[in-house]
Amino acid sequence: MPQRIYVDGEWVPASGGAPIPVVNPATEEPFDEVPRGGPKDVARAVEAAAAALPAWSARPAAERAGLCAAVAAALGERADELTETIVNELGMPIKLTRAIQVGSPIRTFLSMPEVAAGIAFEEPMGNSVVYRDPVGVVGAITPWNYPLHQIAAKVAPALTAGCTVVLKPSEVTPLDAFVLAEVMHDVGIPAGVFNVVSGTGPEAGEALAAHPLVDMVSFTGSTRAGRRVAELAAAGVRRTALELGGKSANVLLDDLDDAAFEDAVRKGVAACYLNSGQTCSALTRLLVPRERLHDAERVAAGEAATYTPGDPRDPATRLGPLVSAVQRERVRAHLRSAAEDGATLLTGGPDAPDGLERGYYVRPTVITGVAPESRIAQEEIFGPVLVVLPYDGEDEAVRIANGTAYGLAAGVRAADPGRARRFARRLRAGQIRINDGAHNGLAPFGGYKHSGYGREYGRFGLEEFLTTTSVQL
Repeated sequence: MPQRIYVDGEWVPASGGAPIPVVNPATEEPFDEVPRGGPKDVARAVEAAAAALPAWSARPAAERAGLCAAVAAALGERADELTETIVNELGMPIKLTRAIQVGSPIRTFLSMPEVAAGIAFEEPMGNSVVYRDPVGVVGAITPWNYPLHQIAAKVAPALTAGCTVVLKPSEVTPLDAFVLAEVMHDVGIPAGVFNVVSGTGPEAGEALAAHPLVDMVSFTGSTRAGRRVAELAAAGVRRTALELGGKSANVLLDDLDDAAFEDAVRKGVAACYLNSGQTCSALTRLLVPRERLHDAERVAAGEAATYTPGDPRDPATRLGPLVSAVQRERVRAHLRSAAEDGATLLTGGPDAPDGLERGYYVRPTVITGVAPESRIAQEEIFGPVLVVLPYDGEDEAVRIANGTAYGLAAGVRAADPGRARRFARRLRAGQIRINDGAHNGLAPFGGYKHSGYGREYGRFGLEEFLTTTSVQL
């Protein structure tokens, strides 16, 4: 049970008032609590980070990256503990939690020496020398859906770049951040270089985004909250990187044979339902040739029925609960609204799954019979809800795929890889998966339009935390 926040290398009490309960979404019961940090705590942490910046940024990048690799090793030693912690606070099935929620952040920290080796921190240019310098003090505000993963995506490259960090984790899934703080302390990250202030967005997050000593805010969350962060940061001419919402399209082209088409539909359901649909890059719109719509509906509904909701620790569970009562109600409201608008519910719906009256569960859902411009096909739902949309010809498929306010991710499936690549180049999305293209943790990730700006992971992610200085000789 975290009793204190981590500031300037010490565990100190928070000043914000009553602790924030942490609720297990599978049971609806509070099982822990974290301190409620407020503006005074944020100010103390930012001042510590600013004081630590000169010495930390003066260290060689390889040394900073080596400490991140040490963090990875220490997190690996606590992988069982982290898995249990994240299952309890988030509700993702335990096997997936270990692989994704714990494995991915470890790999991100571990990759820092390789990533840093690819950056030219000092480069001659004619009669000048161009230096890549750390941007300064970074305020990192992270979401609840991939808590440690998103922390690592910001903190590892920021530290490697030579920045110091104040982290405000989500108050919904905050506990893993405290484990990370213990690890940072144990591996020898100097005091003030990494700080954790738990608290709510309006109390701690806004204070961090607005603090005059913060040089950059890196935020992941909803588009609405991202706008607020950008507004607060802009008042102080602070740099921002925003990874926001998505309503990503998964386009099946018409050259797939019957077996490949059905396989693509089944995999499309999986690409929507990961983490109970609580994934910003989830492929939540399945676009299929109109003449194959009924086949897509049949296969998608059948596949959705195999996503058994239940206890995240049960090996038979494929779908955990949503993270909170608030999130469950948001998803249910979308489903009720779609039904009122005349959508056809192939499977699922707003009611609790049979036998799961307790826990924030939603039925795995497939919807059809809606226009591409309908609310259910335009707005981010953040739940296990797949919308199937027909198209006539590639040009219409492109218009539908690009026809939302978002542009975070997309998928394309085709028998002809060349055709798939040509189609993908017409999509305005930051990361596009073709057929069974594997996830690449060093490739850049980020969005277009209301999905935000800036990139995470690998060299591009580290460069977000660098600025340039040119010296004329």
